[in-house]
Amino acid sequence: MSDPDTHSLEQAALRLLGAREHTRRELRRKLNSRATDSGQLEQLLDALAARGAQSDRRYTQSYIASRRRRGFGPVRIRLELRERGVAAALVEESLDPDDARWDQVLVETAKAKFGGNPPQGFADWAKRARFLEYRGFSPDAIRRLITE
Repeated sequence: MSDPDTHSLEQAALRLLGAREHTRRELRRKLNSRATDSGQLEQLLDALAARGAQSDRRYTQSYIASRRRRGFGPVRIRLELRERGVAAALVEESLDPDDARWDQVLVETAKAKFGGNPPQGFADWAKRARFLEYRGFSPDAIRRLITE
């Protein structure tokens, strides 16, 4: 890869990172078609990580905070991060399902969807449980919420 090719590839990477955080895997996938040499692409990704322009840790923390604000639970967030190529060890380190804030997110999500009324019968209880499980909350946490 010639120097102008490296420069244009780096500029493309920085534009992508300027728009939002990306995992290394996402960046590699998006830039792969522009690179003529995979070794050069890996060197660029290493350089971006060394400079702090790209960080899987920063992406993970940002993603968790964003999804938590939108009412998603730790089970779903863990799955989504793994799909995006974040290492399992980093996901486990960053995502604590026993954090008390998840209970608050669960309550707020249930209240936003169903209001403050308790479930009216088994069918309503099951509907609420399915929705909250889909959003990524554990069955135990859902059971505690709905039975209270």
